[in-house]
Amino acid sequence: MKQSFEEQLIGEIVTRDFRAASVFKEVGIDFCCGGKMTLEAACKEKGISDQEITAKLDALESQTIDLAHNYNAWELGFLCDYIQNTHHKYVLKTLPELEFYTQKIASVHGSGHPELIEIAELFSAINKELHQHLKNEEEVLFPAIKEVEKGHSPKANAIIVSEINRMTGEHEFAGGAMDKINVLAQNYKVPEDGCNSYRVAYKLLKEFEDDLHFHVHLENNILYPKALKKTL
Repeated sequence: MKQSFEEQLIGEIVTRDFRAASVFKEVGIDFCCGGKMTLEAACKEKGISDQEITAKLDALESQTIDLAHNYNAWELGFLCDYIQNTHHKYVLKTLPELEFYTQKIASVHGSGHPELIEIAELFSAINKELHQHLKNEEEVLFPAIKEVEKGHSPKANAIIVSEINRMTGEHEFAGGAMDKINVLAQNYKVPEDGCNSYRVAYKLLKEFEDDLHFHVHLENNILYPKALKKTL
């Protein structure tokens, strides 16, 4: 008997069909760091109807899935390379731009919009955290995953377990900080007195948050569990 959507974990739903991410994003349900919550619990927390969400998820099942983006079926080494070449490169390109713009609008508009000062501080912390996080993944975790994929390696097994434990916590920090920024920015709504830099900053922040959510989902809900299973 098929388990109802309400009983399924958010992360598992998106892992099976990545198109579900857009359904959850539309209503503000966290499918990356919050992926361990059931759909029923997530809807209750948001105060929204789970019937409306399940109807949209049911509609997806009648549509053909693009197998080229069936991330759950990819080999671990290939998924590591995809994450590095797509998401890591995007993050490394965007971090300095956002650091500049968030600091700039905080200095210009901070007196009238004090939330910008907190946003700049939060993003500065994200900037520092992610630079080291990506470096550790590319130089330590991803090579260990590829090593284990080739065969049994006690040393690589130990690295995978310890690194994933730490990196999951770092995901929680970055995701939580971006959630706070979203709330402070009122879902990136630019005020009437906002200048062009203000608009650019908020546009980049929204794009960055969207990318981070899917980036973390690929790791937390697909790459990490499969890599840990390889160590058993």
